[in-house]
Amino acid sequence: MGTTLAALVQDHEEELQELQERIGYDFRDLQLLQLSLVHSSFAFERLDDNSHNETQEFLGDAVLDLTVGYILFVSFPDLREGKLTRIRSALVNEAGLAQMAREIELGKYLLLGRGENASAGREKPSILSCAYEALVGAIFLDGGYDAALDFVRRFFSPHIDDRSDNLVIADAKSQLQEFLQEKYNEGPEYLLIEEEGPAHARRFSIAALFQGRELGVGKASSKKEAEQQAARAALQQLQAAEDEVE
Repeated sequence: MGTTLAALVQDHEEELQELQERIGYDFRDLQLLQLSLVHSSFAFERLDDNSHNETQEFLGDAVLDLTVGYILFVSFPDLREGKLTRIRSALVNEAGLAQMAREIELGKYLLLGRGENASAGREKPSILSCAYEALVGAIFLDGGYDAALDFVRRFFSPHIDDRSDNLVIADAKSQLQEFLQEKYNEGPEYLLIEEEGPAHARRFSIAALFQGRELGVGKASSKKEAEQQAARAALQQLQAAEDEVE
């Protein structure tokens, strides 16, 4: 004879309370939290109605796309759509979500079937990432969008902040390339306009050009960094020109 979701909540009351403390959210409906932890292998073996977390996972996937997208939109207002999409994809994928699940030790709370439990299912990235999405879906169902956004912001923002320099500053050349390619179907060129200083302390001045017009100049101790600075200056000038038109 199988069991019910309500009975599972009673049986795992202490674990559910511990998990709520880990994630910083108290559920009004503990069955939503419990369901997010039920893998299909457990449901088919033990639950009367075979209910498991895959439907919540589907919802959580959509909620993560929206909330992470909003956080990135607010954090990097000057980035274009293509770059924002790539950053979100780098954060919201199986490996990334499995790591987020490990940070809250989600694996220890999962209910797995005998086979999955015996084959280290609690460490499988596919199972962990799906459970994390299901957890986000459960929070959304229990507390609405604001609760889900608060949860996602608390756990994702440190990862975004840690990599913000790499995500934004170091990628000015790619942003400029995308901007011009999308608008004019043509990319920029970079021209060395000055090289000065002794051999051990050279300084390079490089201009970012488009159709023969200078868009920005960068100066640095390496050609690569000078190009990045020129690209950033060019982006600022192009954005200012667009703002004037608007």
